[in-house]
Amino acid sequence: MGFLIDRRNNPKQKSAVNRQRFLRRYREQIQRSVSDSLKGRHITDNDRGEQISIPTKDIGEPQFHHGRGGQITHVVPGNEEYTRGDRIARPQGGSGAGGQQGSPDGEGMDDFVFQINQQEFLDVLFDDMELPNLTKRQLSGLEEFQRRRGGFASDGTPANLSIVRSLRSATARRIALGAGRRRELRELEEELAALPEAPEHEARRSELGERIEALREALSRIPFLDDVDIRFHRHYNEPIPHSKAVMFCVMDVSGSMDQATKDLAKRFYILLYLFLSRNYDRTELVFIRHHTVAKEVDEEEFFNSRETGGTVVSSALELMKNIIEARYSPAEWNIYGAQASDGDNWPDDAQRSTALIRQILPLCQYYAYVEITESGDKPLWQTYSGLESEWRDVFAMQHITGPGDIYPVFHELFRKQSA
Repeated sequence: MGFLIDRRNNPKQKSAVNRQRFLRRYREQIQRSVSDSLKGRHITDNDRGEQISIPTKDIGEPQFHHGRGGQITHVVPGNEEYTRGDRIARPQGGSGAGGQQGSPDGEGMDDFVFQINQQEFLDVLFDDMELPNLTKRQLSGLEEFQRRRGGFASDGTPANLSIVRSLRSATARRIALGAGRRRELRELEEELAALPEAPEHEARRSELGERIEALREALSRIPFLDDVDIRFHRHYNEPIPHSKAVMFCVMDVSGSMDQATKDLAKRFYILLYLFLSRNYDRTELVFIRHHTVAKEVDEEEFFNSRETGGTVVSSALELMKNIIEARYSPAEWNIYGAQASDGDNWPDDAQRSTALIRQILPLCQYYAYVEITESGDKPLWQTYSGLESEWRDVFAMQHITGPGDIYPVFHELFRKQSA
């Protein structure tokens, strides 16, 4: 059976339909391959695609063929080495002489390998996720415009000429200008037809004929198309509304947070921001780092500053609440919070932290807390544990112990909600 392989270039994505059909058909295999590739892939590498490998057995095509039946005669060539009854020696080394040889880069010949771009990788990565309570509240920030048709105008460029509207206007003008003459012409023609053929009516007949001829000539002088009939499509710029979201990144930078823990938190923030930016047209970031005192910083200082101290979580929550009240009104912004910590907190701060988080949660679309620790539940986890059942649709928390847990935890936090 022959196979045709199209190796032509793909200018302007002309074969995009076939590619999308292939991605839909083998979606499960591609999702498994993407999940496996995430284990050895940095979150910061999401600006590129991925090489996907699918076993050949999963992409086999069903074939119809004639079954064996009747008597089949095989004609094989002879040989000069063996005769009937000879024993064939086993190949040396015990490895066998058949089978397919593996490739030097570790990819077997039985795997079908192809490349997906960044957009296709992210589509598969976020396919079974959705932002809980995803809303587009305030349609503002009108920075882009879209060209739309808005009626007709009597002047414009030839490219915007409306032929149908121009001919319709010309027809209406000809009807309006010639209506009285046509009415008079019909009446004169009826009168001329009613006059008998008699010498005493010859003068009247001649007068009617001259008037009819003058009316017909006047009607013929009405232009078929005039400059006043020309119409052009009118366009205007319609503002495109943008949905806005703000993401608060809250991280503990106390002495117990080592660099490896901060790196795990950084990966989680990057993945969350990438997810938000795909769901909202405009996404802003607010970085809040805290130990005993909270401070709003930029991204560079947020991840790289070496300032350390004790742990007072309420300072960060209070700063977040003040920033929301000052700059991000819940009526205009979709507010999301992501807090990463090793779980430590000052014992006397638990009650104040609980009171502040209860004031913040009604303002948020979603608030995720990830505890990066290999031990059991820490004090902050116990403080937040009573909120998960009360604010089930808004608040969630998970444990992270290593880089391999980032995607599963993120998947669990933002999995698609069942109908």
